[in-house]
Formats: sequence, C-alpha cells, structure tokens
Amino acid sequence: MSAPRSLRPPLAPLLGLVASVVLLVLAGDLDRFGRQGQLGPGFWPKVVLIGLSLACLAKLVGDWRAGRSGSSMAVTAAPPVARGTLALAVLLIVLYVFVTPLLGFPLATAAFIACFMALAGARTAGKIAATAVIGTVGLLYLFVRVVYLPLPKGDGPFEALTVGLYRALGIF
Repeated sequence: MSAPRSLRPPLAPLLGLVASVVLLVLAGDLDRFGRQGQLGPGFWPKVVLIGLSLACLAKLVGDWRAGRSGSSMAVTAAPPVARGTLALAVLLIVLYVFVTPLLGFPLATAAFIACFMALAGARTAGKIAATAVIGTVGLLYLFVRVVYLPLPKGDGPFEALTVGLYRALGIF
C-alpha cells in the first residue's frame, strides 16, 4: 500500500535539489583553470546551480506547507502542454542561437524576448517592448560591463548598430 499523496515528498524538486547540490560540488574544481583576478570558468555554472537549488528548495517547502495545511494546491495537475506552442518555443530558441552572430546580441535578444513573450501569451505591445528593451539593456550591462564577456556584435551594419548602442549606453 502506498503512502497518502499528502505524505509523499514531491519527487521532481527533491531530485532537482540533490542533482544541483551534487553538480555544485563537482563544479568547485573548475576555478583552478581561471586566471588570477578574473571570474573563473566555474562562476556561472555555480550561480545557475545555486539558483536551481534555491528554486527546488522553495518548491519543496511550498509543497510541504500546502500538504500540511490540507490544501489541494499540492495535488492539482498542471494544464496540458500545447505541443505546437512548445515546438515553436524550441524553434525560437534554436533560431536565436543561429541569428545572434549575424544580428548581434542586442538586436537578437530584444527580438527573442519580444517573440517569446508574445508566444507565451503576452498581448500588450507596450509591456512586451518595455520588457524586451529593459531586459536586453540589463543583460548588456551585466555581461559586458560587469562580467567583461565579449558578446556577438553582428556582421556589417549590425556591428555598427551594436557599437553605437554600446557607446550610447556608456558600455564602452
């Protein structure tokens, strides 16, 4: 006989937490390959794994609290995934990877964010545009200014556009 659903631990977040902690420990050795005074190759994987660990832990705590309070929130099923929308989202991600070197990071990222938001159901053009612009500018400052990561500038006129944008934003 199996345990009641409210007493079973949520398996996916638990496995995600264990996997992220194990990978975080394994990623600890990556920084020995870095240069002095710079972020090592293990920095971003560690940041992502810490974020994943915290998200899984938050999901575990939320499910545990919902199960203890008798709420049905822990047992409600997610709505079915629209396979066409999922396929378009995957195609959009793959397309982003291929067009970024041609268009440059800023233009490709702004277009990607806008298209992905529209695909996900956002309908207000102003909110989509604002999110795409603010998100792209934020990523530019983070990656170029803080982390010193060279991002694709694009080819031909797109490179000139990217360099002009960097100058206007004071990035370089």
